[in-house]
Amino acid sequence: MTDTIVVLDFGSQYSQLIARRVREAQVYSELFPWDAPAAQVLALKPKGYILSGGPASVYAPGAPQVPHYVLDSGLPMLGICYGMQALTHALGGRVAPAAEREFGPAEIETIQINPLIHPGRQPVWMSHGDRIEALPEGFISLARSPNSPLAAMGNLETRRFGLQFHPEVRHTPGGFEMIRRFVVDICQAVPDWTPESIIQQSIERIRAQVGKASVLSAVSGGVDSSVATALVHRAIGDQLVSVFVDTGLLRQDERLQVEKAFGAAMGMRLITVNAIEEMMDALENVTEPERKRRIIGETFIRTFEAQAAKVGSPHFLVQGTIYPDVVESRAPDRSKGDRIKTHHNVGGLPEDMIFELVEPLRYLFKDEVRAVGEALGLPAELVWRQPFPGPGLAVRCLGEITPERLATLRAADAIFTEELGRAGLLRMTRPATGKGEGDQGTAQAFAVLLPVRSVGVMGDLRTYQEVIALRAVTTEDFMTADWARLPYDLLGRVANRIINEVHGVNRVVYDITSKPPATIEWE
Repeated sequence: MTDTIVVLDFGSQYSQLIARRVREAQVYSELFPWDAPAAQVLALKPKGYILSGGPASVYAPGAPQVPHYVLDSGLPMLGICYGMQALTHALGGRVAPAAEREFGPAEIETIQINPLIHPGRQPVWMSHGDRIEALPEGFISLARSPNSPLAAMGNLETRRFGLQFHPEVRHTPGGFEMIRRFVVDICQAVPDWTPESIIQQSIERIRAQVGKASVLSAVSGGVDSSVATALVHRAIGDQLVSVFVDTGLLRQDERLQVEKAFGAAMGMRLITVNAIEEMMDALENVTEPERKRRIIGETFIRTFEAQAAKVGSPHFLVQGTIYPDVVESRAPDRSKGDRIKTHHNVGGLPEDMIFELVEPLRYLFKDEVRAVGEALGLPAELVWRQPFPGPGLAVRCLGEITPERLATLRAADAIFTEELGRAGLLRMTRPATGKGEGDQGTAQAFAVLLPVRSVGVMGDLRTYQEVIALRAVTTEDFMTADWARLPYDLLGRVANRIINEVHGVNRVVYDITSKPPATIEWE
């Protein structure tokens, strides 16, 4: 069993980033709510604990507390922001509202040599309204900032530490090294979490779950479902039956591309099911996003249930659910954050479905999924293609979904993708600067059809037609994202082509909102 670091979530929207940074240090981590059952957490035999940030104040009634089994474990601990305050409060220190709150960039100075933070001054990212006023017994101050005389603390003997800032975000340049030092040097966890080890452990879990039973795989053509299908196929071979459902919500030529990729590139038998009529009927006159997702999830499952009856009624269904799906849908066993939206494959599934889900990627981040895909030998065009949401164009066609509006959206999206490809900007070639210069490529880019009409002029005639919004982002993990600084001439060319070639559109806009506050998809 690989060494594990447990991250306890106290309600921060960035708790999952802590887990991801630990995995970047090649140490496995899992995220649990702070009040998860002790037996569930201890079953992993953790090497140490990280306590996340959160929106509460430790002195507020009912505020989350550090569990007793964690305090009694004797294992190393790292409290981040609220986690530091909760640790201080639990061990007898004092936390109080800060006279001057800190939100945003700050600079800390290391004042005590320690195994966690390197000497000198360095920039960090603060986000807190409370601060430590009295350290717990046995702790010393490790670093300070202008507004936080106790910006970091530690008990070197018990290997318990606290950081008032956020090392998990990129705005703290030295933060990853702090996390690496904690998990590898202080917790002494073995850094063996690699794509190869992920594959091996996944194969063992899949075989243990399904035994000799036959399994259906829900193939969408996206990165996640392709990697999940390949991983299950590696584990059980011909026990797997791959099924591709054409919902009518696909990108242009998607069906042909999927059939070609799975047949020629992966050597799997693929059954294609036409469910366009059923999906369109189910979505008729539906405009509310959450209802769309639930309807798509249920219709999708019912289609697979009907297909299962034709191939021997398999009990298991493979899905390409990944960790951001789980977090944004607020799966109760893994997150204390607010539900952002119900992903059709997490919270949108019918309770009475006949399948037991096989989700080998459920707690992997997108970059880990791609790395596993490469290690499995999947073609680059599958591993590195643009992400596509499970509900398909339904969540990019805002308002009413009709075949005509989908055709409009599909054509506009194809133009945007084609022009990005010609410009060599369909993939990130180096990390975004976030300063508007030097960004190369996009992590995700697509068109959105808005249920908004605007007045225009074409051929001296008044038009009153719909609006296409273009969305392109740069990101490393899809939990946070920045809008891509695409060249103006490229955007102009895309807009001109859409106006001239796509019926029913007379205006094109570009979305320049980051995540947060927005999500990458519009619905």
